[in-house]
Amino acid sequence: MNKIYLLIILLLIISCVTRIESKSNDSSRRINCAVNLPRKENFWIFLMAGQSNMAGRALVEPIDTIQSLRVCLMDKENKWIVAKEPLHFYEPSMAGLDCGMSFGKELSASLGDSIYIGLIPCAVGASSIEQWVGDSLHRGVHLFSNFRSRAELATKVGTIKGILWHQGENNANQKQFKDYDKNLQELFLKFRGVAQNDSLPILVGELGKFLRKQEFGNYPDSINNTLKHITDLDKNIMLIKTNDLNHKGDFLHFDSQSQRTLGKRFAETLKMKLTAAKLVK
Repeated sequence: MNKIYLLIILLLIISCVTRIESKSNDSSRRINCAVNLPRKENFWIFLMAGQSNMAGRALVEPIDTIQSLRVCLMDKENKWIVAKEPLHFYEPSMAGLDCGMSFGKELSASLGDSIYIGLIPCAVGASSIEQWVGDSLHRGVHLFSNFRSRAELATKVGTIKGILWHQGENNANQKQFKDYDKNLQELFLKFRGVAQNDSLPILVGELGKFLRKQEFGNYPDSINNTLKHITDLDKNIMLIKTNDLNHKGDFLHFDSQSQRTLGKRFAETLKMKLTAAKLVK
């Protein structure tokens, strides 16, 4: 009987060791994009473009510094690293929390463990739609050329799956609103041309309801109506509501919680699209 007990104990020990080794091996197989990258079809890349509310001006809080090995970032040297806020680097003195990490974590949680998210920051504060379409040099960045060159690098290692766009405050005035609809549609065509995908999903955030009328008049509503019109014309351009989000105290930029919420809404909207296409469950 003692021999039977000893045999049972031995088998239990072997089983525990096997489980520990299995977990260790699983962990060692997890990809760290600072060292290596997943297969091209498993690396889903999203470009973040627009002006300051996409670049991020909110306070980076401790919760925002928690990283995920499945959310990667193309840094200022065009190298892939594990993403960490602040993601944007074009205006270092103003860098803050954007919606990228929240988006990446939320989306990756609904995908299989083999899928990794790659984020490419391209937004520059105070940029107008005319500057994007015209590839202006703005705050040291040629806006469209920078977007194009980073996207082209990305296609060598991954697959562009969408664009996150938030812009419009600089066009919310009498002088610059007139051709906003036409210019935005032209820019989105150019974005899709770079990605070589005529139906590439483009997720568009509304302007905040907190913009002051004494500064912007009713033009933020006009911008949002234009965004709604464009999304009505194209089922692959999706509008993200922001009417309940808050500013950080300046009546211009989303606060930290609102940026996290915005990122989740971008992800949730895309997930609905992917679910309809039976790409996620």
